[in-house]
Amino acid sequence: MFASKEDHKVAEEISNSSNIIGKGTVLEGDIETFGNIRIEGKIIGNVKTKSKIALGQSSHVEGNILAQNAEVAGEVKGKIEVTDILILKPTAVIHGDIITNKIIVESGATFNGGCKMGTMNKEIKIGDHGQNPALKPQGAKAV
Repeated sequence: MFASKEDHKVAEEISNSSNIIGKGTVLEGDIETFGNIRIEGKIIGNVKTKSKIALGQSSHVEGNILAQNAEVAGEVKGKIEVTDILILKPTAVIHGDIITNKIIVESGATFNGGCKMGTMNKEIKIGDHGQNPALKPQGAKAV
C-alpha cells in the first residue's frame, strides 16, 4: 500500500492531525481533511473528513457532513453521512437525513429527516474538490 516506511509515517501524521474552528468564527466554503476536526463556530458549506468530526454546542453547519465518526452537540442543516458511529448529544438539532452504520441518540437530541442505518463501506475520498454531487449543499446549483 505504501511505497516506503517514510510514506506510511507521513500518511499517519496527516490522519492524526486536528483542526479547530473556534466559537465566533464563520467560514464559508467546503472543508476537507484527513484528520479530526472540531467545530464550535459556523460553517456554510460541506465538511468531509476521513476521521472524526465533533460539533460543539455553539456549532452551526449549513451543508452536508461526511465522516468516519461524528459527535454532534450543535445544529446541522444538511445530510449527515457517517461510515461508523454517529453520536447525537442532548443539545443536537439536525434538519436533514442521516445515513450511518450505528447511531447513539442521547435524551433531548432532535432530528427532522430520514434515518438509514446498516453496513456502510463507503470510501471517503479527500481531494476531489467537491466533485461529488452527493455532497452539494441543499439548494446549491451545479456548476
